[in-house]
Amino acid sequence: MSAWSLDGRVALVTGAGRGIGRGCALELARAGAAVVLVARTESDLDSVATEIADAGGDARVVAADATTAAGVTEGVGAAKALGDLRILVTAAGTNHPGPARDYPMQWWDALFELNVRATFLACQAVGDDLLTRGVPGSIVTVSSQMGAVGYPGRAAYCATKHAVDGLTRALAVEWAREQIRVNAVAPTFVETPMTRPMLADPAFRAEVLERLPTGRLATVEEVAHAVRYLACDASGSVTGHVLRVDGGWTTW
Repeated sequence: MSAWSLDGRVALVTGAGRGIGRGCALELARAGAAVVLVARTESDLDSVATEIADAGGDARVVAADATTAAGVTEGVGAAKALGDLRILVTAAGTNHPGPARDYPMQWWDALFELNVRATFLACQAVGDDLLTRGVPGSIVTVSSQMGAVGYPGRAAYCATKHAVDGLTRALAVEWAREQIRVNAVAPTFVETPMTRPMLADPAFRAEVLERLPTGRLATVEEVAHAVRYLACDASGSVTGHVLRVDGGWTTW
């Protein structure tokens, strides 16, 4: 099982306070990694850190804005102080659905700020640290099935996730010779604090389930398991890949 273990490694997780980011942080800690938790809301991070500590793991909290270079630098600094930073998971993200015809530009900018800019800043900072130290590592971006398809009312979200997929592939090619793997996990709809208001609409929920060949939503745990796979040595020859945890949504 050593190929699945993250013992002795430090993982930095952005967006770690809620939803998929929270699930990923808990799963990486279960695999043996010490985890640095980054998000804006300190109380959310404290809850995750307590759960990790209660299970015998190690976690540090960094309440910072991942869309800023200063916030990312603070997170990377905390991870390096904790030990051997080898893993990054970029789970910070948001969505504001709405028709493209009158979509507010402030929403467009907000989505690109958090979904794309924050992802690149974290990848850039952790990639630079790994390259400087000359050590291998694994970067896992959190994309979406919407990075492969379109969907009504989600022009901005689809655009940002297509961008994340493209960024992931480009960085994977650029850093492959240095043994830095860059992959993405692309979930279907998962019930999280961000999606819960959307899925509370019975008509929308029914439409989503109808489009899913499996007939059910994915779970946070299933997404986190995919992230763990890409973070550990079991996926040692996997890079530039978008692993879709989408219940078959993009298959038809």
